[in-house]
Amino acid sequence: MTDTLTHFIGGEAEGGDAVGESINPSNLDDVVARYPKGTAADVDRAVKAAREAFPGWSEASPEVRSDVLDRAGTIVMQRAKELGELLSREEGKTLPEGMGEVMRAARILKYFAGEALRRHGQTLESTRPGLDVSTYREAVGVFGLITPWNFPIAIPAWKAAPALAFGNTVVMKPATPTPAIAHALVAIIHEAGAPPGVFNLIIGEGGIGSAIVDHPDVDGISFTGSQGVGALVGQGAMKRQTRVQMEMGGKNPLVVLDDADLERAVTCAIDGAFFGTGQRCTASSRIIVTEGIHDRFVEALAERARSLRVGDALDPNSQIGPAVSESQLEQNLKYVEIAKGEGGKVLTGGGPLELDKRGFYMAPTVIADTAPDQRINCEEVFGPVASTVRVKDYDEALEIANRGQFGLSAGIVTNSLKYSRDFRKRIRAGMVMVNLPTAGVDYHVPFGGTRKSSYGAREQGFAAVEFYTQTKTVYVGG
Repeated sequence: MTDTLTHFIGGEAEGGDAVGESINPSNLDDVVARYPKGTAADVDRAVKAAREAFPGWSEASPEVRSDVLDRAGTIVMQRAKELGELLSREEGKTLPEGMGEVMRAARILKYFAGEALRRHGQTLESTRPGLDVSTYREAVGVFGLITPWNFPIAIPAWKAAPALAFGNTVVMKPATPTPAIAHALVAIIHEAGAPPGVFNLIIGEGGIGSAIVDHPDVDGISFTGSQGVGALVGQGAMKRQTRVQMEMGGKNPLVVLDDADLERAVTCAIDGAFFGTGQRCTASSRIIVTEGIHDRFVEALAERARSLRVGDALDPNSQIGPAVSESQLEQNLKYVEIAKGEGGKVLTGGGPLELDKRGFYMAPTVIADTAPDQRINCEEVFGPVASTVRVKDYDEALEIANRGQFGLSAGIVTNSLKYSRDFRKRIRAGMVMVNLPTAGVDYHVPFGGTRKSSYGAREQGFAAVEFYTQTKTVYVGG
């Protein structure tokens, strides 16, 4: 079945010509949805609707906002199976991953339903006698949310839920490959009772994002995507002196030391590198292995990768789904050729797969014998491709892990308390995993990286209040 999607502006579903198509990457003959391609004029109307809705929403009792988010979370939970199927059909995650992401979105909505009641003010002693001092957290205004395709319901939820919880209104642009699942989320939030204009959705291509960033009545921008686009978003926001928050990917190291449990190390690497088709900004895309365990680890990693079942995202036997699009598959294959040209050795995978259904399938790929500064170890591939680097010892592993411009997530597999403690302290990354995959974070704790992986305030959990509110300091004299 092919859905026909609409924008949501001022609480109304607005169509236009449905000229864009969302294609199932597992089956190219399946059109998931047709959608209108929004314009700058649509963005302008959405921002005006959000601006008009802001006073009523921000001044309402926090219970009103809490109840809307809690109801939305309940509805998402109740429809987890159908939403998970839609997500997997549209994005290409396996069905267990799709349903898991849907449940994560539901939990995020419910978490921020609680946070709506707690805005972290303070009562302080003044240095001047007879004065009282208090600080308050207030809503900022209209937020523009530009969301990616790789977590097409969880990331919209973790941006929108705190924005709404703290009294802001929203204009959101979902990623072009995955508009249907974002549309479903926005429809549910309206069903849960969000007033007209509080949550607006404009579907379209890159120009829509630019129109949101450049709009003078948008008070803040939250963006997740590539470094290149992020640089443009940052420039546009700073030109208007509006607040901006950006998550821009990673080239995440997983360090495997000689004393590591081999089975645990391989399991961490397989999970981090290949699940989600490697389309996670926290994926373990470069694996740094000390020489005492190197040969055994690389052989076991390639063997396990070779055994992974690639197939239709909705097939219960599939462990790895397709790339989200033809352009993403082409990028994955291009980086394999670059790595081979620079001396890397492909141990398994490396090419597209021809299956019963036409889709963007690629075999999980392990590339060994790579050097730290080769492009495969410096640039984000965003596919089921893992490269390995042999090092002498822990100190060399740490130095190589800290190279590059990314610093989102980093992991180490070791039984040494000494090295695990040192790694946690000295690794230049926003998130550190010890004896765990680099991918996989809880919804109630801060998310973000260092260097060019992130810019601005952290996302998720208790940290979200920093970005989605502003502090007012109030003095009262007797």
